[in-house]
Amino acid sequence: MSQINGCSFCLEMHAKALRAGGVPNARLDSLAGWRVGEHFTERERAALAGTEALTHVDQTHAPDEDYEPLKAHFSDVEISDLCFAIALMSAFNRLAIGMRQ
Repeated sequence: MSQINGCSFCLEMHAKALRAGGVPNARLDSLAGWRVGEHFTERERAALAGTEALTHVDQTHAPDEDYEPLKAHFSDVEISDLCFAIALMSAFNRLAIGMRQ
C-alpha cells in the first residue's frame, strides 16, 4: 500500500523491519509483481488484491471479485482486522507524505 500511495518513508521502514525479521529479499523485491510472481500464497494474493481494491476504492469501488477470495481464506474477524489495517496504513501514508517524511 505504501508503494501505491508513494510513501517512501513507510516503504523503507517496513522493508528494513521485514528484512531484519528474516523475510527473504526475493519476496520483498517482487512485491510490486505479486500477481505474476511465485513468492505469494493464494491467501496472501487475496489479501493483496483486497488491499489494492480498498486503497484505490475511488476507482475500484472494492468489487466482489476482490472480496470473495478474502472470504475463502479469512474469517470475518480477520477481514475486519485487514480492513482496519489497510485504512490505518493509508492514513499513516498520507500523514507521512503530507508532513514531507
